[in-house]
Amino acid sequence: MTDPQIRRRERASLRSRVVTRAMNRVSTPYLAKLTGEALTPQIAAGLAKFDRMSARVPALRGSRVEPVSVGGVGAEWVYGPGVPGAGKPGVPSRVVLYLHGGGWLFGNLGSHRRMISRMSRATGIPVLGLDYRLIPAVTFEEEIGDCVAGYRWLLEQGVEPDRIVIMGDSAGGHLTFATALRARDEGLPVPAALVGISGVYEMSTETKAAHPNSAADRSGALPAFDWMMRVVLAGADPADGKVSPVHANLAGLPPTLLVVSSSEVIYCDSERMADALADAGVDCTLSVWPDQLHVFQAFGPLVPEATASIREIAHFVRSAVQA
Repeated sequence: MTDPQIRRRERASLRSRVVTRAMNRVSTPYLAKLTGEALTPQIAAGLAKFDRMSARVPALRGSRVEPVSVGGVGAEWVYGPGVPGAGKPGVPSRVVLYLHGGGWLFGNLGSHRRMISRMSRATGIPVLGLDYRLIPAVTFEEEIGDCVAGYRWLLEQGVEPDRIVIMGDSAGGHLTFATALRARDEGLPVPAALVGISGVYEMSTETKAAHPNSAADRSGALPAFDWMMRVVLAGADPADGKVSPVHANLAGLPPTLLVVSSSEVIYCDSERMADALADAGVDCTLSVWPDQLHVFQAFGPLVPEATASIREIAHFVRSAVQA
């Protein structure tokens, strides 16, 4: 048993506070629509519209994007500006496998392409973004299976596990751990490191509702999350470690960086996950940024904390793969 290393910043910048207020005003009416017991045609149409629009988002200027099929799953290599190796045959020797967020129900490579290209530029390492299939087209288990297939494909291409970092945000943070755990249980070697950004590690709302952040939240994130869990889990038990990584046997996982905003409704997930990893003997750092948006890294360079956080993540990744 070890103690997690915890890094806490004192105060949000003025610019981030302004952006947070503006984005909360925009997102609140959309989150309010996520109600009921099912994924209605109206909600599905709204999510599909988001995916169509976000699919066209470009990478940073100077990036190289190369589509590829990964174990039957769509994907793309993203080489950020100045990252060598674009267009060369073969698979890079060092890789970040990125699992995008979107609540397991939406999101795509385009919605995260710009942030991914920033990660690639900051780390100096190519990023493989995985276009895993989404619920309801596949089950929760099959979605995780696509992510494991992506990791297995990298190993089959000859990339050493100690040269791979699995990273994801929000639902992708959950998938990061679900992938590493299933890979471990299937006898695959664990990667060099894991990075969870504003991740969901407990697939229920009980702990979140009891946390002070739930009372402070005015965006409607908690009710929306509750709806999402009913749709995504389809009756699966959130106490099962295969569903909620915080309840899993975490022994043997690699060094981990958890990044989260102190004001998120899901903040307590990262806090509990850090403790659980430490209890399992896993080297873990919990990096807490005050009063930021969910996955605020997507707002760089508009938000200074986004740039600083990506720099911190990049340092962790380079140290993990000895880049």
